[in-house]
Amino acid sequence: MKRTLSLFLVVLLLAGSAFAAGKTEAVKAEGPVELTFWHAMGGVNGEAIAHMVDQFNKQYEGKIHVTYEFQGTYDDEFAKIQASGGNYPCDVMQVYDIGTRYLIDSGWTLPVQKYIDKDKYDISQIEPNIAAYYTVEGTLHSMPFNSSTPLLYYNKTAFDEAGIKKVPTSFEEIYEVAAKLKQYNPDGSVKRYGFGMGNYGWFFEQWIGKQGLHYVNNNNGRGDAYATAVDFDRNGGGVKIMRVWDKVLKEDIAPYLNRGNNDAKAAFIAGNIAITLESTAALKSLLLNVGDKFEIGVGYFPKIDKNDVGGVSVGGGSLWMMNTGDTRREDASWEFLKFMISPDMQAYWNMMTGYFPITVKAAETDVFKQNIAKYPQFQVAIDQLHSSAPQYAGALLSVFSESRKIVEDYTERLANREGTPESAVEGMARDINRAITNYNLVNY
Repeated sequence: MKRTLSLFLVVLLLAGSAFAAGKTEAVKAEGPVELTFWHAMGGVNGEAIAHMVDQFNKQYEGKIHVTYEFQGTYDDEFAKIQASGGNYPCDVMQVYDIGTRYLIDSGWTLPVQKYIDKDKYDISQIEPNIAAYYTVEGTLHSMPFNSSTPLLYYNKTAFDEAGIKKVPTSFEEIYEVAAKLKQYNPDGSVKRYGFGMGNYGWFFEQWIGKQGLHYVNNNNGRGDAYATAVDFDRNGGGVKIMRVWDKVLKEDIAPYLNRGNNDAKAAFIAGNIAITLESTAALKSLLLNVGDKFEIGVGYFPKIDKNDVGGVSVGGGSLWMMNTGDTRREDASWEFLKFMISPDMQAYWNMMTGYFPITVKAAETDVFKQNIAKYPQFQVAIDQLHSSAPQYAGALLSVFSESRKIVEDYTERLANREGTPESAVEGMARDINRAITNYNLVNY
């Protein structure tokens, strides 16, 4: 009898414990969904993200809470997600454009198209030429967020002093204008170059698109099959670009301003070059840094040849939902993405950072209208985006980060008088193709 009673009490206690645990889980389930958001924005851009996330947390108080975590550069962040091996250290992640193919292949992410279809979300709210980059065979894989294109920046004060009325749209015109803008010191050294640009692999990709050509094969990596080789060596686009580099450096039209854009930007701000190339996202910082030293004008990213008929593609980054398998977190992540691209948030983002407002209706907000009135140069960036087309969305390539470094390597060799435009393109193609082959062997 005692044994029977003891067993009964044990069962009762276990049942009570299970009930209590179940009640606790139920309470937890009714609490706010906790999300982790990884991003790669420092400085003012990071402050803007912090404000936007704080606004979301206030609006969804008690329902969803987002913790934002800065991960360093895009490359740092990307390396961390690769090292995680699909263990999902975050729910939403900001990734640069060139990480798109890799994340699609990884299987770690959830295409936002799933929620667009489920929610019957009106995708026409998103700028079509921006959405096109992240869309593969009708599926939008990530939500565009910090999108930009390259622009031509010029010292309008110097243009006016030299009597130059027309903003150059091709390199033929840049050569002509740069000669008029070049200034010398009494000892014959150059005081100001008419033109200067950074050695940035992104520009090479943009010039391929401006020529209406593909960077890689298989419909620029967007067809039924993934890219297996570059195309810029076979279609002639790469050689034309490298001949421009060769000319501007050999003929001292421009100085070599190293890799990336930091040195070119600094030279422009200091007034040491009168024309440069930079992202639309740099517009506000350039305006603030130049101040009243001179007036800044902007123009479309220049063509290699005046008869080129292509367009620009977006750079920057997008927001990816991680495929955690937790429906509550994934649903909450979708709500967070919609908030981040809402018209008011995108108008604020544009005002603070200079990135495009990726939502069409952001242009109807007072914040956006006031910002355009204050900085009319932003309108040129928007007009350039609208003048492009989805077929110039740009390439998808699994090894894009490595590819850009290879392009910069061979451009630097050319700057050091090593080789010719033709040998540079041959080397680029060989090295990038090797990287593509190695990746494809492991992943497909």
